[in-house]
Amino acid sequence: MMMSNIMSFAGLSSTLGTLLILRQYFPRHLNIYFSKYFEKFITLIYPYLEISFPEYVGLRLKRSDAYTAIESYLSSTTSEHAKRLKAEMGHGSDKLILSMDDNEEITDEFHGVKVWWFSSKITRHNISFYRLVDEDKRYYRLRFHRRHRALINEAYLPFVIQQGKAIGVENRQRKLYTNSSSFDYNELKKLDWSHVPFEHPATFETLAIDSQMKSEIVQDLVKFSKSKEYYAKIGKPWKRGYLLYGPPGTGKSTMIAAMANLLDYDVFDLELTGVKDNSMLRKLLLNTTGKSIIVIEDIDCSLDLSGKRKTGGNQNENKEEEEKKAAMGGPPGKDESKVTLSGLLNCIDGLWSACGGEKVIVFTTNHIEKLDPALIRRGRMDKHIELGYCEYEGFKVLAKNYLGVESHPLFEVIHELLEEKNISPADVAESLMPKEEGKDQVDVCLEKLVNVLKGCKSKSEKEEEEKVKKSKKKLENGGKVPMVKIDCSVVV
Repeated sequence: MMMSNIMSFAGLSSTLGTLLILRQYFPRHLNIYFSKYFEKFITLIYPYLEISFPEYVGLRLKRSDAYTAIESYLSSTTSEHAKRLKAEMGHGSDKLILSMDDNEEITDEFHGVKVWWFSSKITRHNISFYRLVDEDKRYYRLRFHRRHRALINEAYLPFVIQQGKAIGVENRQRKLYTNSSSFDYNELKKLDWSHVPFEHPATFETLAIDSQMKSEIVQDLVKFSKSKEYYAKIGKPWKRGYLLYGPPGTGKSTMIAAMANLLDYDVFDLELTGVKDNSMLRKLLLNTTGKSIIVIEDIDCSLDLSGKRKTGGNQNENKEEEEKKAAMGGPPGKDESKVTLSGLLNCIDGLWSACGGEKVIVFTTNHIEKLDPALIRRGRMDKHIELGYCEYEGFKVLAKNYLGVESHPLFEVIHELLEEKNISPADVAESLMPKEEGKDQVDVCLEKLVNVLKGCKSKSEKEEEEKVKKSKKKLENGGKVPMVKIDCSVVV
């Protein structure tokens, strides 16, 4: 009996396929009737409905939150039903998260109703600049009987989304993201983030900065993370900007790691020179997640973001640059990023900045005077934090971290030297790092630091040297030579 039913269904399918082929030869009025009754007939013999959940919405600008939640939800049931799985490290180095592999199917049950989930991937071959470029499109499909439409829409899907988000938070492993450091104008490449687990151990307890400053920063970050309703009340996107500036080696990158560990946020390290234009920058920032820190380090060196336009007077200089690029084997003018100051400002503080929430934006620079005032004004970079040379309080933190000591006869000598000399926390840390095992390493390291400090220039000498450097640089860049006042009075 079952075999005869299968044979009859196969014959019906063959007949329907033939009708669909012949449909193109029907007169127009017959085609209208055919479409109307054919769909009703299919509904009678195939009573299932399907809902698709694509990975990306729109023109691949942003990953779908629904897709992410469904992926997390299905990961809790795939190990029991799926035959093909893919594994990823979860929260904790010994925990694996299993999820459905591409083109796999599993079943699920909700209030006695059986549903089917499919994980699908379509690879499309697009032609761009006369080249074939593969593009993968992933999506989940949910199949269920049409009699359960209300239950699925009103109860099951909200349940899946809610459970998926909760599972995602539980299994979440913090990550360090980076964008591609190069691009090719002749190829259409999918612009996306790549990531590794974030395992930096820095905390605010180990930071060698002033304790009062440390307390203020911690309070500000914690307050921000709990202020979702407040930001909505005042009509501002839920984001906060920090500008970290100071000499090299003063702990700007370590500060970022401590922020991420305090808030349990992901870190997106944005390399501006690897972004082709403003459109690509916008797409990258849209694909950052909530609970994240977006970092642009050494922003004064990343791109020319002064906001100045090239003038006709610089044509010779531009031509020389083009010739240099051609001599190096690259097409002139093709590998430059076209990200502009206005494009960056619009992404971090314009209409696009409201897409997503709970984000901290951090700029770092060694030379704050080089930055355009529009880039670092209050409201964009809400908090300016200067990280300077090592002071005595910071030294004590480093001595405790590296040597495990909180007092020593040489501390007073080091205190006096730090009042007179400029030295970065990184240089102090290098001197305090034991090179050999042994109890006498404390004395050796502290004596080494004393000798290093004695060899450093005094603060007054350092300031005078910086002034001379700035004057020379101004002259090299075509600046005006400072006017020297000459006393022309006649002495009688």
